[in-house]
Amino acid sequence: MSRIGNRPIEVPENVTVTVSEDNFVTVKGPKGELTNTLNSDIKIVQEGNVITLERPSDSKEHRSIHGTTRSLLDNMVTGVSKGFERSLELIGVGYRAQLQGKKLVLNVGYSHPVEFTPEEGIEVEVPANTKIIVRGINKERVGALASNIRQVRPPEPYKGKGIRYEGEHVRRKEGKTGK
Repeated sequence: MSRIGNRPIEVPENVTVTVSEDNFVTVKGPKGELTNTLNSDIKIVQEGNVITLERPSDSKEHRSIHGTTRSLLDNMVTGVSKGFERSLELIGVGYRAQLQGKKLVLNVGYSHPVEFTPEEGIEVEVPANTKIIVRGINKERVGALASNIRQVRPPEPYKGKGIRYEGEHVRRKEGKTGK
């Protein structure tokens, strides 16, 4: 029994969800529009402002895709109404980030600056030179860009220097002189 898949999705008043044949879903809201083709085995039932998902059988394949389909649809509704955001922080002497137009430029200890150009629909903000905020309506793309930025210089376990998610705990190791 999928606990996540059985949960209903509440649709806000300013969001419209249209489901066409083959489960092609379009979600429109104040922040934008998202489209996705969900699994055609799962039946999407819309009653007023509540959406429920039903699976045809209790086979292993249907049970495994039930919760995933519900989460994808819920993330689309949340994205067009509220949006998603990931915060990163740079920790290290001389590490800094800045925006040049739409381009994010990172100076993180390499001989050259590392540049990122966010794709359409993704917004990058640098409120301080050691803090980066990635915003957008598509949760997958926001998380992917934040992950790519973090991979430039992941936090290392000895001094804790690097790029990390805000609130991320990095387990520190003792150096070779520590006993």
